[in-house]
Amino acid sequence: MQVQEMIKLTRDCPAVAVPAGQRVMIGEGGEVGLVQALGGSYTVTAEGRMFRIDAKDADALGKEPTPRPELPEDASDEEVEELIWDQMRGCYDPEIPINIVDLGLIYRCEIERNESGGRSVHIDMTLTAPGCGMGNVIATDVWQRVMEVPTVDEATVEVVFDPPWDASRMTEAARLQTGMF
Repeated sequence: MQVQEMIKLTRDCPAVAVPAGQRVMIGEGGEVGLVQALGGSYTVTAEGRMFRIDAKDADALGKEPTPRPELPEDASDEEVEELIWDQMRGCYDPEIPINIVDLGLIYRCEIERNESGGRSVHIDMTLTAPGCGMGNVIATDVWQRVMEVPTVDEATVEVVFDPPWDASRMTEAARLQTGMF
C-alpha cells in the first residue's frame, strides 16, 4: 500500500494493529502515513507497521468525522433497509480497498420491527480468512454503523464461517478491481 499523505497526530490516538487486531495507542505528535481512508476509517503506517484508526478519532488525524446517517421521520421499511446496507458498504477491511458488502462478506441481514416501533437488525457476516485478527474489529464497525441508523434500537452481528467465503461471493466490480475474475 502506498502512503498518500504524512500526518502528525494532534493527540494520543487509539489504533488497532493490522492484521493482528491488537489495540495500541499512538502518541500525540507521532507521525503516520495515511494509506487508505475509506468509509470513515483510516489505515495508516507507523514505525514500519500498519494500523487502523476508527472514524471517531478522525480529529487526531486532522480529518472531519463522517456525518451520521439521516432518514425522514416517516421512512419506510425499504428506506431503512437501504440505509443499513449503505452503512455496511462503509465498512472496509483495512488491507482491502473494497467494502465488505461488495466483498460478499455479509451473508444475512434481517430487519424486524420490535414492540417499541423501532427495529432490530440481525447480521451474519464472514471473513475472507478464518484466522483474520481483524474479524472482531470489522464486526464491531458493522454493529456501530448499523446502530447509527435512525429507528434501529438493537443490532447483533455474528461472524460465521459456514459456508466458507470464496471469491465467487464478490460483486463483479470487486472481482475486476482485485483481478479475481
